[in-house]
Amino acid sequence: MSSVLSALGEALRFAFGMTWEVLWALILGFALSSAVQAVVSKQQMRRLLPDDSPRTLTIASGLGAASSSCSYAAVALARSLFRKGANFTSAMAFQFASTNLVVELGIILAVLIGWQFTAAEFVGGPIMIALMALLFRRFLGRERVSEARREADHGALGRMEGHAVMDMSVAGEGSIWRRLRSPQGFTAISDYFVMDWAAVWMDIAGGLLIAGALAAWVPNSFWEGLFLQHDGAVATIWGPLIGPLVAMLSFVCSIGNVPLAAVLWNGGISFGGVLAFIFADLIILPILNIYRKYYGRRMAVFLLVTFYLSMAAAGLIVELLFKLVGLVPTGAREAKVTEAGVSWNYTTILNIVFLALATVLVVRYFRRGGGLAMLRMMAAPHAGREDDRHVAVAPQAHH
Repeated sequence: MSSVLSALGEALRFAFGMTWEVLWALILGFALSSAVQAVVSKQQMRRLLPDDSPRTLTIASGLGAASSSCSYAAVALARSLFRKGANFTSAMAFQFASTNLVVELGIILAVLIGWQFTAAEFVGGPIMIALMALLFRRFLGRERVSEARREADHGALGRMEGHAVMDMSVAGEGSIWRRLRSPQGFTAISDYFVMDWAAVWMDIAGGLLIAGALAAWVPNSFWEGLFLQHDGAVATIWGPLIGPLVAMLSFVCSIGNVPLAAVLWNGGISFGGVLAFIFADLIILPILNIYRKYYGRRMAVFLLVTFYLSMAAAGLIVELLFKLVGLVPTGAREAKVTEAGVSWNYTTILNIVFLALATVLVVRYFRRGGGLAMLRMMAAPHAGREDDRHVAVAPQAHH
């Protein structure tokens, strides 16, 4: 019994250590994301995705990066865009960008693993979207898209349907900066900040706990054997192939898979394998089941195959590019997978500063925003049958 408790305590210490390292980065990332969402309307998104041209795919990627959703909300919002007339390929590009090209992901990657991974994420994301679009153009027929649209119109629900359709953005005249500085802008930022945290906290907590357990209980020798670390070129190819498979079985999506990526990097997976693992948050088993409910079994299988190929190929391509210019980290692997330890350093100072910011936003949310009613609506079944209006939870929300 004592050995079990000791092992559990060690896993929790690793989880807390990683949490303490990334806490300020999480708050900063969500605050920046909330500011962007406060001035980007979901109604605007629907009108800008009529086809799968390079221009529209670029717009879809930009809008996705601005929307910054958890994986479940991103999938639900992409289905909503598709039902409202958006091109299917562009809706999927939006979905990819809203989980893989967001600022909070880049910040946490830099903190836990290194800036090279942040750069690779933002280089690899567009490559992955381009590869997906090419596969869709070659293999996705109109009949299958029509079938998927009929399935989508049935209105089957996944997770975070309410979060996907809620729109608290600040409309009206004036510059973006002026709208953000207004009382309505402040309230909108606080609304998105609290709701985004409510949407992803389980994934983040789950990712940290799983990463802590793996760091404490699984020896590096196991990972080195699984990832063929000492096999040179074979490991370079194998990493992007197995990375998405590990992600599928981890059940952790969104930002929650970054702590696991840190454990895998220290364990010996290739640079491209880390990227493919992070990209694969949109093919974990629960989300594959949501694709089945949204678009039908045939489309779900098609998405699994094409998404997997795009993710693995993008990871491999970026690793080869980064090796060519000397940006793949060499030497000892030093991702921050550490046991609990709080000391007076820059991390502690940043955590204090950003916890104060989070407190201000949370207080604003409960004083002026939607409060508990809005949080309950995030996963409400009726929210999945959206219309084009803003979701208005409380009359005082934007005074």
